[in-house]
Amino acid sequence: MEASHSSSSSIYGSGLHQNLFRRSPLVSAMPLNSRLSFPTTLVANPLPPKLYFSTKHAILRVGQSPRLLKIDGNNPLVGVISMGMLAPRKFFKKRKKVGHFKDAADEAKQKSWRRLMQEIEDTGSASTVLRRQRTNDQSLSKDLVLGTLVRFKQMKKWHYVSEILEWLRDQSWWDFSEMDFLMLITAYGKQGDFNKAEKILSFMNKKCFVPSVVSHTALMEAYGKGGRYNNAEAIFRRMQSSGPEPSAVTYQIILKILVEGNKFKEAEEVFETLLDKEKSPLKPDQKMFHMMIYMYKKAGSYEKARKLFALMAERGVKQSTVTYNSLMSFETNYKEVSKIYDQMQRAGLHPDVVSYALLINAYGKARREEEALAVFEEMLDAGIRPTHKSYNILLDAFAISGMVEQARTVFKSMRRDSLCQCI
Repeated sequence: MEASHSSSSSIYGSGLHQNLFRRSPLVSAMPLNSRLSFPTTLVANPLPPKLYFSTKHAILRVGQSPRLLKIDGNNPLVGVISMGMLAPRKFFKKRKKVGHFKDAADEAKQKSWRRLMQEIEDTGSASTVLRRQRTNDQSLSKDLVLGTLVRFKQMKKWHYVSEILEWLRDQSWWDFSEMDFLMLITAYGKQGDFNKAEKILSFMNKKCFVPSVVSHTALMEAYGKGGRYNNAEAIFRRMQSSGPEPSAVTYQIILKILVEGNKFKEAEEVFETLLDKEKSPLKPDQKMFHMMIYMYKKAGSYEKARKLFALMAERGVKQSTVTYNSLMSFETNYKEVSKIYDQMQRAGLHPDVVSYALLINAYGKARREEEALAVFEEMLDAGIRPTHKSYNILLDAFAISGMVEQARTVFKSMRRDSLCQCI
């Protein structure tokens, strides 16, 4: 495309039309082949296939992530875009769940179990509800108890898991197995109760249970959550020297513990061992790389973090949205944040609410309110539910710039979203 020097330019084609004006209710009602005229100049982009639509006041980039680039003054298109925020969104509507059952008996069983789960949530005591359910001449169904345990485990409500398992230990009708003990240690570990977790492990040793990587990892995690980082590391070192052999989950947890405890040197040593193919049978996975990238961010070693990002690709470790979010969080310059954001999209990854919040934050701090608002609209169009933080960033940016109307529109959208969540 050649630059036009005329005072009025025209745009044809549905693709560009939809990208530029998809938020305007006036233009969306026009035929796709309509001729649109503007007092503007079209400037060719040296990096195809993206184009730049320039006006006296602003430049609008058209491509994978449309954003407004402010040159001077307030952008006349901001009013159109910001008003689009008030349009109803599909994801604000609460969907009604439809149950699928095998037959009438299965339906009655499922509904009874859901009532049981709800009663536990309402009373706050799992053992009380289960005890009430059990009659004198009939024990609770094991399937019902197991289903309840598994569901609370999936929900990560570990206090209910530990309460149910402690109650089952005293029930003669329940055969408390090694797996139950391991789950109990895990539950205490997730809650950071290392004293109870260690007591359960000691009891298992007395009963001659074979030491398990699951039980040791759970105890290690319990010490970590309790802030006892040295004790957690001691368990890991003992596993390395005398067994049981640490698993991938063990390495993920110990790296997290060491980073949380600011034991960066020790975390680097563990990770370097994993990178050495001759010393370790395990390969570092995505979660391990993410934790180390986070560690370098925490330590302020941004260059090491970038090298680790490149190493992921070299080792064939799949990069995710979380990986790119970590890189975006390092940068303070909005241009660098935008660059990483575009790289993520070119890699075929979809931004999440954190990605959008980081980009909005970068534009907001740079006082580029139009771009921040355009990204916010892009997030809404993608069906991503905004967070309070992303709303606050926009409000701050507009308030600082004196853009009262735009701030009022964002505030109205924020109130509407809160109301919709309560429906």
